[in-house]
Amino acid sequence: MSMLTMASKCTNSENKKKIMRIMLILTLVFTTVFIFLLSVSVGSVKIGISDVVRVFLGLEVENDTYRSIILNIRLPRALSTILGGACLAISGLLLQIFFSNPIVEPYVLGISSGSTLFVGLVVLGGFTFGMKSTTPMFLFTGAFIGAMLVMLVVISATKKVRNITTLLIIGIMTGFICNAATSILTAFADKEQVHGFAMWSMGSFSGFSWAQTKFLYAIGLPLIIASFFLSKPLNALLFGDRYATTMGLSIKRFRIIVVFIASVLTAVITAFAGPISFIGLAVPHITRIMFKSTDNSVLIPGVVVGGALMTSMCDLIARMVLSPTELPLSAITSLIGAPIVLFLLLRKDAAM
Repeated sequence: MSMLTMASKCTNSENKKKIMRIMLILTLVFTTVFIFLLSVSVGSVKIGISDVVRVFLGLEVENDTYRSIILNIRLPRALSTILGGACLAISGLLLQIFFSNPIVEPYVLGISSGSTLFVGLVVLGGFTFGMKSTTPMFLFTGAFIGAMLVMLVVISATKKVRNITTLLIIGIMTGFICNAATSILTAFADKEQVHGFAMWSMGSFSGFSWAQTKFLYAIGLPLIIASFFLSKPLNALLFGDRYATTMGLSIKRFRIIVVFIASVLTAVITAFAGPISFIGLAVPHITRIMFKSTDNSVLIPGVVVGGALMTSMCDLIARMVLSPTELPLSAITSLIGAPIVLFLLLRKDAAM
């Protein structure tokens, strides 16, 4: 067999892989759009998808109440769920590559614990920080401050610590400290306060307003776009720090950028929706197996769409299974995500 024939076969094989990956991405996108329309359509008041589309296009619908329900209640939630899932999934991918550890997820650095502690100070401890009332936006502010403080601790550690494992342990220990402080607050709080705090800690995109959704997109969307430009440095990092350095990458600066993007993406979701587990851990694994690739120029768009799809699907299930009672979103993400990961892993091992 000539070298030309072998090169031609390799080229054809690569082209087939590219086509398959594009088809897979398009399938995920169309499925996400369908779930999005379904999320806006179903609820205590059932609205046909045709009416949903008419409202989106600015056309008249038979019942004006539908327009109000769609635009003011369901649409902000559906949009926030899509971006929230994408943020958590891309954060998980960045951290798994950064720490070279497949079981790392966005909350491993203690970011979620920092948010939870500050929300606990407000809800359980009665701290108002000079504010007259505890509004949802005020809760967000407290949660965001807590997350950012933990992030600053981790970023400061990246400047002094060279060992990635040590940095990971620092994040975990910071989370334990925050969790301990939150547990102490819970022990001394009233039952009503504990109930409200417990509901927040279960994670939910319920009750999102347009103001919250716009804020979420203003922070999350630019950082997701920025993560697309990290694919080449992340690919270099897969081969180790030495190789990345020979390719001209400043490891210390890149560490700070990765931790910052992952932390802010996690913080903004946790602050608004509470801790939502498993998305950042499961989606990167599922994407690697589905796309059969470790190339981050392939994985990053796959993870963004996959995270949006899984979170939207789980949110829809949480709303509808025992309607009108809404199930904790984190419970659904774990129940749905874990079997999928196990199935794909077992299938992959069986094929090897």
